[in-house]
Amino acid sequence: MCIRDRFNSLERMNSKEEGPKEETTKKVTEEIIAHENVLRASDRDFPNRGLVAGYDFNKGLNYEALFKSYATVGFQAASLSRAIEIINQMISWRLSDQPVAENESEEYLDPVVRSNTRCTIFLGYTSNMVSSGLREIIRYLVQHKMVSAIVTTAGGIEEDFIKCLGTTYLGDFFVCDEEFRKKGLNRIGNLFVPNDNYCKFEDWLMPLLDEMLAEQKANGTIWSPSKMIKRLGERINNPESIYYWAAKNDIPVFCPALTDGSFGDMLFFHSYRKPGFIVDIVHDIRELNRMAINAKRSGVIILGGGIIKHHILNANMMRNGTEYAVYVNTGQEFDGSDAGARPSEAVSWGKIKIGAPSIKVCADATIVFPIIVAETFVRNFEKAARTSK
Repeated sequence: MCIRDRFNSLERMNSKEEGPKEETTKKVTEEIIAHENVLRASDRDFPNRGLVAGYDFNKGLNYEALFKSYATVGFQAASLSRAIEIINQMISWRLSDQPVAENESEEYLDPVVRSNTRCTIFLGYTSNMVSSGLREIIRYLVQHKMVSAIVTTAGGIEEDFIKCLGTTYLGDFFVCDEEFRKKGLNRIGNLFVPNDNYCKFEDWLMPLLDEMLAEQKANGTIWSPSKMIKRLGERINNPESIYYWAAKNDIPVFCPALTDGSFGDMLFFHSYRKPGFIVDIVHDIRELNRMAINAKRSGVIILGGGIIKHHILNANMMRNGTEYAVYVNTGQEFDGSDAGARPSEAVSWGKIKIGAPSIKVCADATIVFPIIVAETFVRNFEKAARTSK
């Protein structure tokens, strides 16, 4: 019997009986109030993305099915699944999928050109991504021409070259940092970098800076960060390097804060030995912004926050926003930082288009980015390879 029926039945009984009834009626009334508030009826008309369910390992171990199940697991697993979905949209987009615009240029009227015109994908990452084993994941993307442009920090540049010259070791987050300082060991989280590696970097870089300065004086060459990085990628001559492949595949690498790191230290030291070297940052902001403006479709994948995140999104503001956006970071928005801001904030600035698919995965990129790449770029690459055979 439901609570309302019990109340009505009690009222009928009380009407036939003599004696005090108020105490009993009060208790039932209290029960009705509590019951209606706790067990309130649900309105079934609400937005949702399906039922919550996880992977059933009774069906056997199938990684493809496991990762697909993330879509209905909830929390950041669902965000990860959405990121995979959005990146696959970036990869599959072709200009030939769109109707021909009234003001389309002659070049893009050719059906073959339209079918070969893809989404311009901007990849951004902070230096710690390159310090970690994500370096090999990023190198794969650049090696196979899967991204159109890179934006990173000075550390994101130098750590790649330093790994070609020395070794980074896996350690622990909890060590005596005072002792590490005395022993010439540098700690990046639980990664250890001997200071000798930076000495090797200096020995390698200084002659190249001399060379670039000589070209500046002799030929009037003005070096931008992207031009410098391309030259270094050519000279490292090591296929383990991200920037070896970026130079080889003509993928521009932008570093708006080139002086903020060991690279800046070397420029500082070099300025005493041979003053006069000029780095033109305006050249690169023009190139990056023009890439965004002229893209037929734009997508951004950003690992971490800070300058790399803002630099990519600001370039896309020049075209009234990117069409796809995936962030992976652990920043929070409540301090007003751009690093922690969700994609919706970028919409207000015109950095992401209104209605564009976007997601922020709140997670350590070293955990989720390999999964993202496996389920997007790698899967599409291997599928294309099988089809071409």
